[in-house]
Amino acid sequence: MIAMTKKYIVVTGGVLSGIGKGILSASLARVLKEGGVDVNVLKIDPYLNVDAGTMNPNQHGEVFVTEDGYEADLDLGHYERFLGVNMQRINNVTAGQIYKSVVDKERAGKYLGATVQMVPHVTAEIKERIDRISGDLVLIEIGGTVGDIEGEIFLEAVREMSLEKGPENFLFIHVTYVPFLKASNEFKTKPTQQSVQLLRKIGIHPDMIAVRSEIPLGNDELNKIALFGGVPKQMVFNLPDASNVYEIPHVLYSMGIQKLIAQKLGIELKDVFHWDYPRAFKPYRIALVGKYLGTDDAYKSITESLLLCGVSKPETVDSQILEEMSEDEIAVTLSSYDGVIIPGGFGKRGIEGKIKAIKYARLNNVPILGICLGMQLMVIEFARNVAGLEGANSREFDPETPYPVIDLMEDQKRVLQMGGTMRLGAQKTPLFKGSKLREIYGKDLVMERHRHRYEVNYEEFKNLFTFPEDKEAFKNTRLIISSKLDFVEAIELPNHVFFVGIQYHPEFKSRVGDPHPLFKAYVEAVEAKGGHTT
Repeated sequence: MIAMTKKYIVVTGGVLSGIGKGILSASLARVLKEGGVDVNVLKIDPYLNVDAGTMNPNQHGEVFVTEDGYEADLDLGHYERFLGVNMQRINNVTAGQIYKSVVDKERAGKYLGATVQMVPHVTAEIKERIDRISGDLVLIEIGGTVGDIEGEIFLEAVREMSLEKGPENFLFIHVTYVPFLKASNEFKTKPTQQSVQLLRKIGIHPDMIAVRSEIPLGNDELNKIALFGGVPKQMVFNLPDASNVYEIPHVLYSMGIQKLIAQKLGIELKDVFHWDYPRAFKPYRIALVGKYLGTDDAYKSITESLLLCGVSKPETVDSQILEEMSEDEIAVTLSSYDGVIIPGGFGKRGIEGKIKAIKYARLNNVPILGICLGMQLMVIEFARNVAGLEGANSREFDPETPYPVIDLMEDQKRVLQMGGTMRLGAQKTPLFKGSKLREIYGKDLVMERHRHRYEVNYEEFKNLFTFPEDKEAFKNTRLIISSKLDFVEAIELPNHVFFVGIQYHPEFKSRVGDPHPLFKAYVEAVEAKGGHTT
């Protein structure tokens, strides 16, 4: 990019939430990056939480953790996967952060006695945060929909900013949804028209309108949206549902959206685009044994990591239902699956069901990957059912357990607040020679992202574990520790097709064209074992 002045693209949403602003933003950023643009991304979340760390995955989807230990909205995961670069805490702004900063400044007397107001003080804080983002082009995604009370101040801030920095340096894309009514066999554009009108009343005139729909719209509907939205027809484009979200960058490039943007913003753009995305998915059945079932986004990065390995979307199995089953019923339920994944989580609900699933996978040589809490439950299951420590548990679930094989980290015992206080972000992870984990990575040391408060109680229960150099370990009488520094980072069983537990979250580091090696190895184990493909 040759442009001397920083450029901005603002993506807003209308009609309803969850229509794919994050995917569109990530896809568009990738297309521009491929064209030689130095692009960066900012997600603005209007909620009052300081970050996403204390939010229930059933309501908001997964909490994505960045390298620098920030608990973010899951859209930062889209940005990382599509762009192939690490996001940081600076790439996410919440209303909670903004208001907290303004109040802190007021208490410190930074406003010199002025009456602190939404305009200019809060908007100035928002604009200052936007100005921190590096890059020749900053793509700003504003969460929620136009008309949300909590989002109005952010729209006002970018409106002010577009005037201050020059409208020639700003491009507004409004993403809306057009429903199709089967009863009358027609699309309804009225919600989109009203959404654009609401945006214009705020003082923002969209330069582009991205129309989401279940099936493709006709020219009549697109012409109507252009007319009532007050934008040229070529600046209205339809994005119907796709079977594979990783097709979207290619779709945008094929439509020439990047050329229209370059023309509007005065950007020099190379006509280059390389995008190596998965086009077909092997129909292996993976059971994701979890308890956050309120939204498909609760385990988003795990799902995407498998998809990026070319495997079908995993099927969520309710761990609470498994709790009530006998071992025979567990076997019937899980026997149709080719592999099991035990994801992270918090709280006692559904834990015993996950432990039952782990026991089934261990005894029946089913590939299993335990992530964070999943690894801890693998240790608990082994302690109970192999080492004979009846009642072994985590103090998180049973403070009075006679065998606390999982305990609160020492540093966490002095922590009173909840948000942002766990062991977070990238940590050094040594890989021991002779372990499956070392073989998978092909390295002695890696950096992996963490998000946990509890750890394996190694000092008190050393007899449960051994290390790869101990040949006696291959009798499966102990868990092998394949990574340990200050804490046990990974465990495995040698005489098993794939029994690996890790304390960290490898799913956060999968990229398009470069899925995490642990997921690739897991999928290879599923393939080697054979499965229920059709």
